[in-house]
Amino acid sequence: MLYAFDDLELVGVASSGRVALTKCQEELPDVILMDMVMPEMDGLETTRAILDQYPSVKIIILTSFTKEDMVQDALQAGATSYILKNSSIDQLAEAIRSAHAGQPTLSPEATRSLVKSKTGPLKETDSGLSPREKEVLALIVEGLRNEEIADQLVISQATARHHVSACIRKLGAKNRTEAATLAVKHNLV
Repeated sequence: MLYAFDDLELVGVASSGRVALTKCQEELPDVILMDMVMPEMDGLETTRAILDQYPSVKIIILTSFTKEDMVQDALQAGATSYILKNSSIDQLAEAIRSAHAGQPTLSPEATRSLVKSKTGPLKETDSGLSPREKEVLALIVEGLRNEEIADQLVISQATARHHVSACIRKLGAKNRTEAATLAVKHNLV
């Protein structure tokens, strides 16, 4: 998909950390998109090894993980940015451009994980949920499905889905069950 951008050039692809080291030596790229989970060497180990040899290379961690310790470890290993795989292609292209310019980019979820790790447990005042999202979260805790939430709040199913997704995202949860658990644990509803 990156071929759609004239200002970005793909110079190599690596299937493992060891291959990435070899490719880096051959191509000396400006920016590397690094997965966290790879055979032979994981993303952190590979990031450290590349930056030891090529400190001018910028590394963007591109992953589906937002655990607090993973975000911290990646940044401590020297990664410039931490982006989720569900980011749009435009967001990814902009992150590459920013990394090339020496500017970090963190996905909202990664930022939230970092803030959470530094500020302690989630509190109602910093959940970022709107009043309507809190209503939706309460219904999620009750076990209602999107259709039932829509009926209960007299909104469309699409709007209910949007609010449910926003609750999950803002709480840093993986799914609605985890969102409900966090809501109860932190007295958000």
